[in-house]
Order: sequence, then C-alpha cells, then structure tokens
Amino acid sequence: MTDLVLDTTFKGENYSITRLPKAEYENCIFENCNFSKANLSNSTFSECEFIDCDISNATLAEVTLKETLFKDCKLLGVNFQYCNTFILSFSFENCNLDFASFYSLKIRKTRFTNCKMSQVDFTNTDASEAIFDQCDLSAAIFSNTILQKADFSSALNFSIDPEANVLKNATFSKDNLAGLLTKYRISIH
Repeated sequence: MTDLVLDTTFKGENYSITRLPKAEYENCIFENCNFSKANLSNSTFSECEFIDCDISNATLAEVTLKETLFKDCKLLGVNFQYCNTFILSFSFENCNLDFASFYSLKIRKTRFTNCKMSQVDFTNTDASEAIFDQCDLSAAIFSNTILQKADFSSALNFSIDPEANVLKNATFSKDNLAGLLTKYRISIH
C-alpha cells in the first residue's frame, strides 16, 4: 500500500541526493526543490504545484500527474512520455522545457504559458486544444502531431509542416504564419 501525503509544503529540499519517498501526493506544494536526475517513478501527484524547482532529467516512469502545475521550473530533457497516461493533466508557466519529450502522449487542452521549449518532441502527440501562449518553440519537433484547435497565436519560432500534422481549426496570428511555410524555403517580408 502506498502512503498518502496530503496538503504538505516541501521547501528547499534536495531530492537529487535522497529520493522523494514513493507515495501519493495530493494538494502538495514543492517549492525551490531540486529533483535534477531524481527518480520519481511510480509516484502520484494530484493537484500539486511545483514552483521554482529543477526537475531536469528526472525519471518519471509510471508517474501519475493529475492537474499538476509546474511554475518557474527547469524541466530540461524530461521524458513525459513515460508517465502514466491515465488521467494525465498538467500545465506549465514560465518553465524551461528544452529537450523535453511528449512523444505519443494525449495532452489535450494543456496550457503552456511563457515557456522556453527548444527541441521539444511532440511526435505522434495529440495536443488538440493546447495553448502555446508566448512560448518559444525553436526547433520543436512536430511530426504526425494532432493540433486541432491548438492556439499558436502568440507562439514564437515554431516550424510546423501542415502536410505532416493535423492543424484543423488551429489558431495562428498573421505575424507567425511563416512557421507554417518553413519547408518551402520561401522568403517572407
């Protein structure tokens, strides 16, 4: 039986050295904690907040993330594709997600706000109705990605091939349409 941890705030802890105990964390706050290269496998986080944490290269095998907020976090190279896909739901604010992977996940309606997302892998991902508000998507990989009703109206530096992705009813601004034409190597002024 897994321990249940409710309504607890963890501040300034270093879980890259000592593992966070495997448990079900509900309505907990992790503030200024170091999870860099930490093993979080088989833990559950429901309605939790990670604020100003370093979670870079953490192992998330079978981690359950339900209504989890990541704010001001560093999540370099995190492979979200290994998370438990049942009830997977999260949002990101002011995070660095460079080199992260959402490969083959259903992340419908996920909100990314003011995030750095260089070389993030969205291959085979269902990101329908996702919002990329003021996100830098330099060299992000969109291949066979479902982006129906996704909002890119304030996104920056993306390159999405409309022929290799599903873009029905996605939203773009007239200022960032060039990101849909990259493969044609045309000059837009």
